[in-house]
This record gives sequence, C-alpha cells and structure tokens, in this order.
Amino acid sequence: GRGDDLLWLGFGISGWIQFLPFPCHKGKCVLCLAEVVCGAPAIYLDFARQKLDAKIGVAAQNCYKVPKGAFTGEISPAMIKDIGAAWVILGHSERRHVFGESDELIGQKVAHALSEGLGVIACIGEKLDEREAGITEKVVFEQTKAIADNVKDWSKVVLAYEPVWAIGTGKTATPQQAQEVHEKLRGWLKSHVSDAVAQSTRIIYGGSVTGSNCKELASQHDVDGFLVGGASLKPEFVDIINAKH
Repeated sequence: GRGDDLLWLGFGISGWIQFLPFPCHKGKCVLCLAEVVCGAPAIYLDFARQKLDAKIGVAAQNCYKVPKGAFTGEISPAMIKDIGAAWVILGHSERRHVFGESDELIGQKVAHALSEGLGVIACIGEKLDEREAGITEKVVFEQTKAIADNVKDWSKVVLAYEPVWAIGTGKTATPQQAQEVHEKLRGWLKSHVSDAVAQSTRIIYGGSVTGSNCKELASQHDVDGFLVGGASLKPEFVDIINAKH
C-alpha cells in the first residue's frame, strides 16, 4: 500500500551491487522504512538477487508479452521469477521512445507479467513537445488506460510518472509540477477504476531525482516514492531512500 514509500531503478554493475546491502552516507544509513527495489540489467539479475539483502527487491528492466516462443534476445516473466526476482519495469520512456514500444504492446506485457505473478512498475510520461502543446493529460491518461485495461489486481502494480521532457534536457520538473500530474493520475484511477485503487496504488516519480531535491518531492501529497536513475549509483541514494523519514 501507499505506506511503503519507495521504489527505485538502478543501472548498477557488480561492484556497486556488493556495496548496496549496508549503504551509509555522511553517517546516515538506510532505515529500511521504505521498500527498495533494484532494477538491474538482465545479465545481472541473478547476481543481484544472490548478493542483495533479502529485504531489497530485484526487478528486471523489461520482459516480453508471452511465456515462450521464437523471440531471440527477449526474457519472459517465468525466467525472471526463476532466478528469484519479483518485479519488472514496463513501459520505461526509453523502451517507448528508443525502442518504439506502443501503448498496446506495453499493456500486453503488463497483462502477462501480472498473470505470471510478477509485480509491475508501469511507467508513463509525456515528451517535451507534448507538454509544450498542452496535451500532458491526454498523453498520460491514454498511457494509463492501456495499462489499466490489462490489470485485474492492482495490489501488484506501481505507477511511475516520468516527465520525459525533464530527463537530460536541461529542463527540470518542479515538485509542484510533479504533484499536479500525480494528483490528476490518482483522480483518473478514482474515476475509471475505483476509489479504493486510487487510494492504495503507489504513484512514484522518475524525473532526475537527486539527494538535493528528494525531500521536497517526497513532501508532495501524491508522490509515493521514486524511480531513480543516475543518483542510485551515488552515496546520495541513501538520502533519497530516507527522504520521507
């Protein structure tokens, strides 16, 4: 439920994974009051699960929409589960915009991953031209609908809002801008799914989260945690984990 505050994404290598079980920074250590999930590259999933403390979850960064077949290079939810990982990230902005994944495909992946028992971190977010055109709501609502149409049990779904325009563009989303979209997303869930799902589903933020901006972001009412990229590889990640505490 929303009381568990944090999920995250990292692109770590083996040395970083071995550092993670007991991270401390400036005398502060992880309080373990937040749920922490390591999103490792596919070839490191088994290594991550073996090395990380059992309290830290492990997520694949992608998976395919069917259990088996001639899909060279893809991995299935069954494979992810087989090495002990319990989560998968789907619909990440780079999967959408670099690899051309459609809303429909992402919805199919979500349906299959959930049917196989994985938890899903489902990503949504608008590009710079879409925000400047004033169609942020339209874009994120359409993306959310494609996901929601494929969800039966919301207890294993976390929504991650990534304003693509705020990633690597020099533009930064303010905490207020993040809260505005999160609030609208929660309203969409209330109107189109149920009030109970809207209240219980975690909506996390993934737009250049750092140790310096995490506390103000975490203080926003509808920001339930973070999807962290580069900062997850730095000591400041401890500050991000502890942002609400």
